[in-house]
Amino acid sequence: MAVTGGRQPLTGSQAESWTAEYLMARGLRLIERNYRCRLGEIDLVMAEGSTLVFVEVRYRSSKRYGGALESVDRHKCRRLLAAVQHYMIERRVTGAVRLDVVAVSPGAAGPEAEWIRNAIEAQ
Repeated sequence: MAVTGGRQPLTGSQAESWTAEYLMARGLRLIERNYRCRLGEIDLVMAEGSTLVFVEVRYRSSKRYGGALESVDRHKCRRLLAAVQHYMIERRVTGAVRLDVVAVSPGAAGPEAEWIRNAIEAQ
């Protein structure tokens, strides 16, 4: 599903769909969307080669209250890490994993992304 954001703000779901397509065009494979557990939510679970990639999508239609990346605070990181650990235990995941953040913002020709690989590491 192609999202034509243009000048219209995207919804959160559209930003996630757009991000999944963006990452698949760059060689990642979609495993699952919107994994939820009592500890939190993982927007996208993808694979890049043999590495399982957990993706947090952050979208802001304006920078009035800070950009998308600034919204990933310490509390959000803890919740994401807890959800990732839950996923790994539940699905018996072994091997390489990483947690990326993709910040999506409106651009003149449609959505734009800033992809930060391995953005959040376990402390």
